[in-house]
Amino acid sequence: MTTWQRGREVVTAERADHEGSLREFVDQLRSGERPVIQVPGTAVFLNRGKQTAPLAMRANVERNHVRHEQVVILSIETEPVPRVPLDRRIVVDGLGYADDGIIHVTARFGYMETPDVPGTLTLIDPAETEGPLHLDQASYFLSTIELRRGEAPTMAPWRKRLFIATSHITADAAEHFGLPRDRTVIMGWHIEV
Repeated sequence: MTTWQRGREVVTAERADHEGSLREFVDQLRSGERPVIQVPGTAVFLNRGKQTAPLAMRANVERNHVRHEQVVILSIETEPVPRVPLDRRIVVDGLGYADDGIIHVTARFGYMETPDVPGTLTLIDPAETEGPLHLDQASYFLSTIELRRGEAPTMAPWRKRLFIATSHITADAAEHFGLPRDRTVIMGWHIEV
């Protein structure tokens, strides 16, 4: 358990460093500092919270120089209750701008509920978005991480091997969140522990 806990701390810190601040990233997009082509449609990026930019979104902008007309950055929170009422399920944040097409959505679920991302997104009040969300054709983006053993003295070598071996025992995120397979893009990164 301590190996898993320490490994998660190392990965979380490294991932946050790669992701960078979400607010700063949105500010950069807004400023036009990066030449980006806006393509039609809605993109949903699953993310751990609203402090950092999703790796998949950052890659789309930095490598492909594109972003969708409507961008939903979605964070899932599990509450310490069996079920969350529908009127408390969704919280929308415009991230400081009302006309850039980028919003952050927090979706809350109880520990007895299985998150249904496409179904939950239909609960968003159109008055809270910056234009119509075309959810029937939305593309879903997941950021995945492949771990590699690095030279940094973050853990003993045997603990690194154990952590990497146990990290492969995870659920399929697309299936867990009910994402449509034909519209889900999985983008991977390598992180050294």
